[in-house]
Amino acid sequence: MLFDIIIVGGGPAGLTAGLYTSRARLKSLLIEKALPGGQVMTVEWVENYPGFEEGISGIELGHRMERQARRFGLEIIQGTVTEVSLHNKIKKILLEDAQVYEAKALIIATGANPKPLGIEGEERYRGRGVSYCATCDGAFFKGKNIAVIGGGNSAVQEAIFLTRFAEAVYIVHRRDELRATRIIQEEAFANPKIKFIWNSVPEKIDGGETVNALFLRNVMTGETSRLPVEGVFIYIGYIPNTGFLKGLVKLDEGNYIITDEEMSTSVPGIFAAGDVRAKSLRQIATAIGDGATATYSAEKYLEENLRDV
Repeated sequence: MLFDIIIVGGGPAGLTAGLYTSRARLKSLLIEKALPGGQVMTVEWVENYPGFEEGISGIELGHRMERQARRFGLEIIQGTVTEVSLHNKIKKILLEDAQVYEAKALIIATGANPKPLGIEGEERYRGRGVSYCATCDGAFFKGKNIAVIGGGNSAVQEAIFLTRFAEAVYIVHRRDELRATRIIQEEAFANPKIKFIWNSVPEKIDGGETVNALFLRNVMTGETSRLPVEGVFIYIGYIPNTGFLKGLVKLDEGNYIITDEEMSTSVPGIFAAGDVRAKSLRQIATAIGDGATATYSAEKYLEENLRDV
């Protein structure tokens, strides 16, 4: 099972890489632990990806990317990679079910998962009022009061989406201004269902069988308060999926993969693309650019180093 290129991760970066490798007639395999499309599949509506004037649902965009890559012959399998090791110039990929695949070059596009708050009650009420995906769970909170933790694009966009179901949505942010882009902020401020709780951080999630309260602490005064809500949606950042690399490539302090502008990592023949890579902007458009660049660099590496393998 020796492939020219194996791509780990099936989000926009991975699917773009797979599209390019397949069109280049390279023997390639994409390994995705869940559904092809990645985090984009949890986004209700995408308005900032070029080519879709009226926007497009995240699910539809993900499906379109997958179908396009498969049309050119990309092989996609479901599996969780647990380890990557080097055997001379060959990369050995071990899956959770003990299957092993080998490749001459490897593109890591495993993305990142939502970062937890790490407070009391969060794990206990996960799936019982605590969520990290408004698109997945928003409909369960029809007519209820909910809190959204965070002030970036994801938090504010998801808060706006949740107003379709909730009676009131409280955006809780540790600062006194949002980090989201101006156009998203304007939409949130204009929505009568959205209320803002500034300079506050969550301390505890409480309830019975399900969530019924969020305890907050004001970072300016130190005062604590109880906010009666039946749902808590958390958007405070992401944790890159790099644990399976086990020190194989260099990571930054946040455990994102360090690459150069050609998507090359510290290990020859291993490239990284998308949200798993250390960079300033993580968007669908940048992930796709990364995927294309990583494939170009991987092709060049194969031509220069592994012609006879």
